[in-house]
Amino acid sequence: CSSLAIGTTTGYKLFSLSSVEQLDQVHESNEIPDVYIVERLFSSSLVVVVSHAKPQQMNVYHFKKGTEICNYSYSSHILSIRLNRQRLVVCLEESIYIHNIKDMKLLKTILDTPPNTTGLCALSINHANSYLAYPGSATSGEIALYDGNTLKTACTIPAHDGPLAALAFNSTGSKLASASEKGTVIRVFSIPGGQKLYEFRRGMKRYVNISSLVFSMDSQFLCASSNTETVHIFKLEHLTDSRPEEPPTWSGYMGKMFQAATNYLPAQVSGMMSQDRAFATVRLNISGQRNICALSTIQKLPRLLVTTSDGHLYIYNLDPQDGGECVLIKNHSLLGSGKMEENKENDLQPPVPQSYAATVARQSTVPSTSTMPGYSEDGGALRGEVIPEHEFATGPVCLDDENEFPPVSI
Repeated sequence: CSSLAIGTTTGYKLFSLSSVEQLDQVHESNEIPDVYIVERLFSSSLVVVVSHAKPQQMNVYHFKKGTEICNYSYSSHILSIRLNRQRLVVCLEESIYIHNIKDMKLLKTILDTPPNTTGLCALSINHANSYLAYPGSATSGEIALYDGNTLKTACTIPAHDGPLAALAFNSTGSKLASASEKGTVIRVFSIPGGQKLYEFRRGMKRYVNISSLVFSMDSQFLCASSNTETVHIFKLEHLTDSRPEEPPTWSGYMGKMFQAATNYLPAQVSGMMSQDRAFATVRLNISGQRNICALSTIQKLPRLLVTTSDGHLYIYNLDPQDGGECVLIKNHSLLGSGKMEENKENDLQPPVPQSYAATVARQSTVPSTSTMPGYSEDGGALRGEVIPEHEFATGPVCLDDENEFPPVSI
């Protein structure tokens, strides 16, 4: 959630997301045209690229040094790539390859997976467990959970009736969210046990194609975007959550009554009653475009980021206390050369009531990144551990270039 990578017809670009007003371009490469996969290892110099010119070949680069670490070719088109500090996963339509990222050695090939035409898979960014999730069936919503460290199957989760459309781990790899092709219900499961923890209803009126599913780094929120104009943010709350300052409203009282009742009702009934409405929403100006979302903390405030396939980045403020409609505060063009172009659509936004926008100045009410529980930006490295960085080498890939990484503040 601290950087953005985009593939274009001419190559790829990497941006830093440390500021709202200014979008810093970290790197641009025009060496390979028609890039459709570009994955960066956290904030390191390692980037993995796949091009339509050679869709069966994966290229691994050290972009700061302008060198290629290695390249691998596979039996069919590469559909997706996932990586953390321990594993690099390459997903084809009917097989998955797991590499050891330290030397790029192939550790495991999962053959004869159910047809996976979109390359749907998720890898925990926490290298302490490196869980991998992918469709266990082409006709039902079964999730296959695989332990990327021990290279063994962990469990199978019967998540949905219909085929899967989206999968996402939280930052620690302890939760997994899923959605089916219907897109009406989003479920969250405990990992590695596979027990259902939450069930959120995105909508009942129409089926949608959920293109992006992502947790916030502290696992308090789950965001879902689709081919419609609405982005939904759900809050993961437990029944035991303490809310000392909650006003004694009628709706609040009834909500507590229903929550208490779910403990005594049959599972099917209580499951339906625990389905929550979205905590916060965004209505985009566009519809029908593929987009990717992220929940991040930028300049000590929680933000919702939406990147659309036409090359725009929308930044919204998210009110972590009251939710509601998120406020658009910036729109960047990603395809402009040099200085980022400001899109005129900002001026066309309807005036927003003084709600969360007016409270943003009160930063003391918002937890800072240093105190928020969850996953640190160093990608899970232990305190005092040297964060590895890849260097081009004639032999095995070296991982001792500690100067590439700035000190991590915890």
